[in-house]
This record gives sequence, structure tokens and C-alpha cells, in this order.
Amino acid sequence: MRQVVLDTETTGLEWKIGNRVVEIGCVELLERRPSGKTFHVYINPQREFESGAQEVTGLTLDFLADKPLFADIIDDFIAFIDGAELVIHNAAFDIGFLDYEMSLAGDRYGRIETHAGVLDTLALARQKYPGQRNSLDALCRRLGVDNAHRQLHGALLDAQLLAEAYLAMTSGQGEIGFDAGSDGAVEVAVPSWMPTGDAGVRPRATVSAADIDAHEARMAAIAKKAKDGRVLWPR
Repeated sequence: MRQVVLDTETTGLEWKIGNRVVEIGCVELLERRPSGKTFHVYINPQREFESGAQEVTGLTLDFLADKPLFADIIDDFIAFIDGAELVIHNAAFDIGFLDYEMSLAGDRYGRIETHAGVLDTLALARQKYPGQRNSLDALCRRLGVDNAHRQLHGALLDAQLLAEAYLAMTSGQGEIGFDAGSDGAVEVAVPSWMPTGDAGVRPRATVSAADIDAHEARMAAIAKKAKDGRVLWPR
């Protein structure tokens, strides 16, 4: 399964009055693990920020003046997300802006749904934590994701934080995943957002035959206590 965790920053809160995207950040997950691939771009919006929006992002029109237009990056963006499931917090906001930008670039680009599926982590969080605050910062605090360095909203940083929060919220594993190698060893995968280098190397831990026997015995004992002998893990 290929997923792309996505976030955008914009000149304001509403695309219907002409606000534009100024930053896109994406992080790729393959089988729920960071692949090391990201997509990040700043965009010249060709318009002013709404009051307050500039303070949220820390971006300025002077900084964005020499950045590409959305029409200049759309092909690379679509190539990155094509065929993936997009994981977005409050997806309606980002999708609305991206659909608007794609419509300005030309009818041939269609809409986001033409190229990718969408999973809204805000809707997921509201189901899992009803009646609680479910902003990205609130999720990070609840799930133990370190966001102390998030002083301003930034699309790539927020996508990285959301990826960690999403993995923790949906599996309880957080930053750790397990996969058995061909030799029977278990690989422990710790996310690294760096595309290259030693940080991406996974440590390996070997599970002994005695450990496996003990585990199976424990599972059998639990199964005996289950109602009607029905358990989920053998499925």
C-alpha cells in the first residue's frame, strides 16, 4: 500500500474568494513505513496574504517572489501523488485548495480524486477520540509525538508530524513497525525522514525458537479463555 501524507499552507482560509496555495509538503509511506521520499515546494501565489495568515506560516511575499507558480509544479506534484492514498488532516480544506489550483492550471488535470484516494485523519480522530480536541498539536500531545520544534506552520514539517501521529493512532505502534526477513529475523523499522544515509538502516533482532514456542503457548492459553474459542489473530 502506498500512502502520501500531505499538508498545504495558503494565503488565507477560503479558496472561494481567491486565496492560493503557497506551500505543499508530502511524505511517502510504503506499507505504513516512511520510504524516505518527500515532495516539498514553495509557490508564488501572485496575491497578498489575508490578515493573520502570514503570521501563521512565517512566509512573506518577498520570499515567495522568485518561487515557481503552481502551474510550473503541477506535473511533478501529480506524479508524486498518482495512485496513492492521501492522508490529510482536515482533508476538505487542502483538497478544496488543490482542486481550485488544478482548475486554474487547466481542465486536463481534473481533480485530486482523479489521481488519488483520500483519508481524512481529522474524521478518524473524531471517531476515535469523541468530544476531545483533535487538532494536529492535540494529537501529537495525546500520542507522544514530539512537536516541540513546531513554532510555525510548515507544510513538510506538519506532514512529517501527521505521519507519525497517523501511524500511532491507527496501529499503536507509533514509530516502530515489524517485518520478518527471509532468514526468520525480525526487522525493527524506525522512521527516518532522511532519504539517504545510515539513518535508514534498520536494526535486526533474531527471535529464537524458544521465544516462538513460548509465544504460541501463551496465545493458546488465551484462546481457551476466549468466548466460544473465537480469536482474531489466526485470521
